[in-house]
Amino acid sequence: MDAKQLYEMLKKVQEPKGYYFNKDMDMTMPLLESLLTNKERFGYMACPCRLANGEYEADKDILCPCVYREADVQEYGACFCALYVSKEFNDGTIEKQVVPERRPPEKILF
Repeated sequence: MDAKQLYEMLKKVQEPKGYYFNKDMDMTMPLLESLLTNKERFGYMACPCRLANGEYEADKDILCPCVYREADVQEYGACFCALYVSKEFNDGTIEKQVVPERRPPEKILF
């Protein structure tokens, strides 16, 4: 599977839920490629914007889409990576902000 195939597959599943890929394809496609790299490396698609532990149980919260995505998109219009965004984010009708890290520090430091 390549990034384009992953894009098409996930788009069909995520858009009906209200989550869209960032329309900036210069950003979106490398993030999808990084997800595929993490799948090869770890056996699962860990968030490409966070440091994965390499242990599935420890990284479950950052499997893309991560458990923080819903709150991030609801509050900021984008997830931490800005891979997944709201329709309003892509339409430019909301202000784009830096999304702070919601992952607890004890899960980041290992």
